[in-house]
Amino acid sequence: MIKNYRMVLEYDGSRYDGWQKQGNTEQTIQGKIEHVLERMAGQAVEVHGSGRTDAGVHALAQVANFHADVKLTAGEIREYLNQYLPDDIRVKTVEPAETRFHSRLYAQEKTYLYQIEMGEKKQVFERKYIYGLFKALDVKAMERAASFLTGEQDFKSFCSNRKMKKSTVRVLNRIEFEQQGSRLLIRYTGNGFLYNMVRILTGTLIEVGLRQRKAEEMKEILEAKDRNRAGFTAPPEGLFLEQVYYKGERL
Repeated sequence: MIKNYRMVLEYDGSRYDGWQKQGNTEQTIQGKIEHVLERMAGQAVEVHGSGRTDAGVHALAQVANFHADVKLTAGEIREYLNQYLPDDIRVKTVEPAETRFHSRLYAQEKTYLYQIEMGEKKQVFERKYIYGLFKALDVKAMERAASFLTGEQDFKSFCSNRKMKKSTVRVLNRIEFEQQGSRLLIRYTGNGFLYNMVRILTGTLIEVGLRQRKAEEMKEILEAKDRNRAGFTAPPEGLFLEQVYYKGERL
């Protein structure tokens, strides 16, 4: 009998071309997982992720689901996946889900984490997971700028897809800042994110923190609905999909 399974996984996106399977590369997270599931089930299995992380972006708790007809238990499926997946992808949990559950369509909120090193050099063993800015930032100014970005807004200026035909309105519930020594952590929680949205938001906030822009400019950038008005796209290595939230639960 075909069952729906939900899994939570983590991955180091450094050597991958993003989550989504693509015709011109085999180096995708979705593609690697589907390949192992096909081997396990003896037929093609489609995996649906809660979101499409970009090339080089990492995940601490990506949620995905797939339908399969196998005799293995959920725990055995997890063990099988972890046995054959590359070492930079790990399935944390697998459990049966209701038939209609869809990891993307049922997701209510997501939190992305971006890490910035403001000190003189990255720690050697964390260099792939943090953006080396190596400059001090005015975090108070960044917090003021962030206050203009929360709520329901049209984030077209913060989207790299200039030909986007669907709505670019999203709800950004909160932007939180945390300093850990010379490291700055920024967390974005919202109901959905556009292509490169978090990285463009981060680049724009960094420019405010470097006093290259004023916090109040965020209102004008949003109103312009023009990608050219926002800041640079921060590099992928500092970005993590940290949490996905569903109704009635916190992962």
